[in-house]
This record gives sequence, C-alpha cells and structure tokens, in this order.
Amino acid sequence: MELPELLTFRDPKLLNMALTHSSYANENPMESQDNERLEFLGDAILNFLSGDYLYARYPTMTEAELTKRRITLTDEKQLAQFALRLGLDSKIRFGKGAEKEREALNANLLSSTFEAVVGAYYLDRDAKIDAVRPLVNQLFNFVSEDIISTRSDLNAKNRFQEWVQANLGHTFPNYVVEKVGGVDHAPQFVAKVYVGDRLFGESAEPCRSKKEAEKQAAMDAIARLG
Repeated sequence: MELPELLTFRDPKLLNMALTHSSYANENPMESQDNERLEFLGDAILNFLSGDYLYARYPTMTEAELTKRRITLTDEKQLAQFALRLGLDSKIRFGKGAEKEREALNANLLSSTFEAVVGAYYLDRDAKIDAVRPLVNQLFNFVSEDIISTRSDLNAKNRFQEWVQANLGHTFPNYVVEKVGGVDHAPQFVAKVYVGDRLFGESAEPCRSKKEAEKQAAMDAIARLG
C-alpha cells in the first residue's frame, strides 16, 4: 500500500517529531521534541474521523452499534496495523539507550506513533481536518466489515473487563442472567452486567443463549462508556 501524501510533509520537522521516541529526545534535546503531544492530538483527530466515517458508512446503524465499531476501528491493535501498513516501524527514532524498545516493537508503541503521525499531518496541512480525512478513510477502508464485526462482538466481554480493571481496580464484572420466556427447547434470556452494585449495561432484547445475552450486556456497557 502506498500513501505518498501522508509521508510527504511541507515541514519535515513535524514528521521527524512524530517519529521521535522520548528516549531519542532525551538524548538529543536540542534536535527535536518527542512525539507525545502529537500523539495526544492524533488520538483526538482519529476519534472524530472514525465516528464521521462510520456515521456515513452505516446510515441506519444505532448509536450502540456505531460506538462498538468505533472502539474496534481505533483500538491499539488496529492502529498498530495501520502503522505497519505505512512502514512506520522502521522509521521510529530511538535513543541509544532504548535498543530493547527498538527490538521489541509492541502494539502500544506502534499505535502511539501512528497517532503522532496523524497529528503531525494535521498541523502540516494548516490544521484542516478535511486534509486528513481522505488519508485516514483510506486506511479505514482496508479494515473489512467481517473484522470490525467479529472483533467487536467476540471481544466485548474481554474489553469491558479490561476497562473495569484499568479504571476501577482489582474487581470483575458480574453478569446476572434471567430466563424470560421461550419454550423448553428454545428458552430466551436477558442479562445485566454490574460492577459492585452499579449497573453498567444490559441486553437490549431477549437472546437465545446465556452467552449471547452476556455479550449484549457487555456491548451495551461499552457503548455507554462512549
């Protein structure tokens, strides 16, 4: 894949900054700042553009479904894949004391660099979001519908549990499942997910299995988190 526009900057210093790990900036303070501020900017831009992209692509989809897909489209794993697609893994500037980071490029580092490059390109194009949109959308187009849907659905419980442990400490979601109808050979279930006494999400409609009801509750919880 070639995206020459993304790799061509009017101000090369912005691209260099986007590719500069903090270890390099610490060792070369007069040469360049690190990319952390650009990462912050790029994250905000991607959050907006992914919502804009999905809103246009799925005109009849509910807010909950759109939110679910946005989370998947902009998660660490996916952004790292975008970084690899652009060849950013070989362009990151590390300090001499950070060889371990260079040797063990992980999803967090790659996704952060991608966000920084997006932020830098936005500034390079006079802070015009419309200049960034075609480039980002081209990357989004490479993420197939199957990948978006499958990863969103199957990982809902795991992703909600990760959020709980990252934000609420060493605790776990509690799923309460209730049979609400159906017949013996085809029962129907609904589920609610709690953390402590607080309700975070619930299935929108009766489901054919307890597993499906729990998944729907987790997806609702993620959607409510925004």
